[in-house]
Amino acid sequence: MATTRKPTGRRAAAKKPPPCPDCKNAGQVSEAFKVGSRTKHDSDDRQEALCLTCLGTGQAPTD
Repeated sequence: MATTRKPTGRRAAAKKPPPCPDCKNAGQVSEAFKVGSRTKHDSDDRQEALCLTCLGTGQAPTD
């Protein structure tokens, strides 16, 4: 006897996680930094740093 096949439905597409609110899906943020030994003053320059909210993935945390 032949077995009948069940029709398979389409799988729903995987949902994209929302972008990280802090780094806007880039994974990095710009931070100001201080310069000097004793009288630390703010530098006009900025440096790139890893986003601590998403740890560089660019996706919002699910927790």
